[in-house]
Amino acid sequence: MAEKAQSANVAGTGLDLSPIRALIEERSGIHFDETLQPHFAGQIREHMAARKMAQTIDLLRVLRDSSLEYEELLERLLSYQSWFLRHPSAFTALEKKVLREMHQKKFWETPRSLRIWSAGCGGGEEPYSIAMTICDSLDFAGAWNIHILATDISRSALQQAERGIFPPGALGALHARQKESHFIRVGDQYLVRPQIRNMVSFAQMNLAENVYMGRFDVVFCIDVLNYFDEAHRAALVHRFHEYLESGGYLFVGKQEPIVKAGGKFEVSTYEDCILYQKPMAPKPNKAAHIGAGRNAKAEREKKA
Repeated sequence: MAEKAQSANVAGTGLDLSPIRALIEERSGIHFDETLQPHFAGQIREHMAARKMAQTIDLLRVLRDSSLEYEELLERLLSYQSWFLRHPSAFTALEKKVLREMHQKKFWETPRSLRIWSAGCGGGEEPYSIAMTICDSLDFAGAWNIHILATDISRSALQQAERGIFPPGALGALHARQKESHFIRVGDQYLVRPQIRNMVSFAQMNLAENVYMGRFDVVFCIDVLNYFDEAHRAALVHRFHEYLESGGYLFVGKQEPIVKAGGKFEVSTYEDCILYQKPMAPKPNKAAHIGAGRNAKAEREKKA
């Protein structure tokens, strides 16, 4: 008990942050565990200093009275620096394995469609990276009906993503050809080209809420699950499994094992990327179907 009380205090200040953590978990389902405590404490301290608040109770009162203040704090807590192709092993697996499988699986479909969900998309780097990977690797991508749904709880992050304008640092992992193909230089910034922008749609969503988003071939939820407690994490992974098409893939972060919650997935690796695949639905047994039809016909003749 004493250990929990100690960890709930901001180091060196004696401020008890447990009521703020409890409020955020109650309202948004987001759980800041001990591994996130330094980040949480630092952001709370800066937020309070900017508002000239000395006591946690003052911040708690403001958060309860103003939804705008609550959203601003939550966005501060969830903000992080990102860049294109931030997780190279995941995008290599997407290009070299997953998209090739999807191409073979859907080649004879009319129209050929591909739906991907970027859950917790932040400022848009991840969904745009997905779109770029598809354009660079999928044969005749323009002939496909491709839709990437990108959702996040942060309104300001989504506004930034929809603008599609990024600083040079966000493009640091891209090759010159990728920059030329997928961006337009605007002053000292880079604007996502319409071909990539039009593949992505953005929507505000709290992943702790059970909202049906349709069926998907691939779900990206990287570096997001750690913000939920075990119960919410298990529920979210279960929903991902339900929303995925047969044979679809789930991408999560390397430090986000879903052993307890991911029992329904088949686990494999591609290079150093862990892949969670929804098992293929069993194909109907044609012989059994024919046999059942013959039995039904014999039964009708017998009754006649």
